[in-house]
Amino acid sequence: MCTTTKPKRSALNQLTRLLLRKYNYGVRPVQNWTKPTTVYIDLIIQSVLDVDGQTQKVTTSIWYRQIWNDEFLVWDPEEFDGITEISLSSDAIWVPDVIISEFVDVGKSPVIPYVYVNCSGTVKNYKPIQVVSACHLEIYAFPFDKQNCTLTFRSWLHSVNEVDLALWRPAEEIANDTKDFMNDGEWELLSVPSHYCTLEQEDRDYAQIQFNVLIRRRPLLYVVSLLIPSIFFMVVDVTSFYLPPNSGTRITFKTSILLGFTVIRVNLMDEIPATAIKTPLIGVFFAVCMALLVLSLAMSIFVVKLLHYSEKEVKEMSMSACLLDKYGSMDQSFIESAFTSMKTLDDMEQSGGRRENIIYLHNRVLYFEIVRNNVFTMSIHLLILAYTNTF
Repeated sequence: MCTTTKPKRSALNQLTRLLLRKYNYGVRPVQNWTKPTTVYIDLIIQSVLDVDGQTQKVTTSIWYRQIWNDEFLVWDPEEFDGITEISLSSDAIWVPDVIISEFVDVGKSPVIPYVYVNCSGTVKNYKPIQVVSACHLEIYAFPFDKQNCTLTFRSWLHSVNEVDLALWRPAEEIANDTKDFMNDGEWELLSVPSHYCTLEQEDRDYAQIQFNVLIRRRPLLYVVSLLIPSIFFMVVDVTSFYLPPNSGTRITFKTSILLGFTVIRVNLMDEIPATAIKTPLIGVFFAVCMALLVLSLAMSIFVVKLLHYSEKEVKEMSMSACLLDKYGSMDQSFIESAFTSMKTLDDMEQSGGRRENIIYLHNRVLYFEIVRNNVFTMSIHLLILAYTNTF
């Protein structure tokens, strides 16, 4: 006859059942309720994933650590095969309600369902967090800007008399800890200074720890893709003034420069951050470059117009001089012939009778008619000459 022996429960299983048998995760784990629970916080910045200047949001990846003491999770290691540390479900024990005040969106953070507990009651909650937080971004100096984004940790419900906060490491060590930061991206981590303070709300004080994440943008990409092409366009536009203004190619060349600058500006529009309050200085630079290119084109058009007007005026003045020379000499011959006729008629008047007098009067009337017609013709040509020289 076979007899089966019931397997003995492991020490880990017994310890877990013993600790959680009468545990109430909704009660703050202190024997004396007037004693505050101190939660130690540690922070390591791993990377800056995104900086959105339009929505004023920053996405960062951090390693976050919480350490506190749970007076209900204490045991003697000698009674449980020397076990000094176990992992428990975070849903089964009390966890402090520490949040980030600047938190605005749920990031893609992995779920870590367990915490470590040692025999003295110290609970360690280590987890990576992707934080999407609000930040006041100063983008006026883009792409040579520096940003100061804060991450403020505080208890959402408990006052400082119930849950107090403290730094797990010295503030100097946290500020200079940049060895784990992914330093190959667009942003460079300068330092992470931190300080402790209390916030007074509705006659209650709340403890909070503020971390200032100081980051600086690497401008090389934007200098190569935005600033240098713009400067090249401006230099080429200035050198285009050496082209002959009457050759007809200067205006075409300047128009091509303006169109090329516009195409580059439109294609790189998404690279420049935009806010409703301030315009980056580089945006003002592009606007000034565009205005100078347009002004240069307008000046070239004006110069060509002046040159064309000057050539037309010279031609009209030459034509007027020719007309004056022609008709002026003709009028002078008419006047000389008129005076000769008058002298001849005077001689006939002295020697002739009545018939001769009639012929004399007829010729004199004809003479004055010819003189009048010549004077009228000369006056018309003089008016034409004066009008041409005026306009």
